[in-house]
Amino acid sequence: MAHKSEYGKKVLVAGATGKTGSWVVKRLLHYGVPVRVFVRCEEKARRLFGEGVEVVTGKIQDAEAIRRAVSGCDAVISALGSSAMSGEASPSEVDRDGAIRLIDEAAKAGVRHFAMVSSIAVTKWFHPLNLFGGVLSMKLAAEEHLRKIFGSEGRSYTVIRPGGLRDGEPLQHRLHVEQGDHLWNGWMNRSDVAELAVLSLWVEKAANKTFEVIIETPEPQESLAGCFDKLAE
Repeated sequence: MAHKSEYGKKVLVAGATGKTGSWVVKRLLHYGVPVRVFVRCEEKARRLFGEGVEVVTGKIQDAEAIRRAVSGCDAVISALGSSAMSGEASPSEVDRDGAIRLIDEAAKAGVRHFAMVSSIAVTKWFHPLNLFGGVLSMKLAAEEHLRKIFGSEGRSYTVIRPGGLRDGEPLQHRLHVEQGDHLWNGWMNRSDVAELAVLSLWVEKAANKTFEVIIETPEPQESLAGCFDKLAE
């Protein structure tokens, strides 16, 4: 994977107008990466990001709209997240079926890297978070599909499983990372989740990794790239 200063290929952000997705766009722009966003409302995207990004509108239920969005992109960062118990914004529609549809269309379009924002405790069906429409089980199904499709030669994936999300500036905390889904709670700044997703574009040790991450201590960081050094091969 390229170093950030050489990464000039286009990245699609799905869920870009959400709280985490908007941070993904900000961090991509910070590093000078060309950005395209896939959103339901162009007006909201323009209000958040101005004219500095390409906008493709459509629903995550619409394969043709997704096809337009992923066309010509080198990577996808998915910050999709459900917001209702039922209907088009439900966990089954967004966190599972929508994400799987996005993965499939990205693979068909020749996307090389796919980063997904998931959740801690995603393998624990009995976790209280799963009371919200089975959201953890839906996210796990999408994760498993991503690993199957993008774990093959010529493609790569990164699955980030953050703790509870909160607002705050990036690079203000030392982070704790684990693998195996042993964490039950903990907090994470959305901005740092976004930073890790963006770094996965060019940090080689992020390729084909799934990991949990929460805040460890308040301590300003120059970079979060070292988090990937702690992951098992």
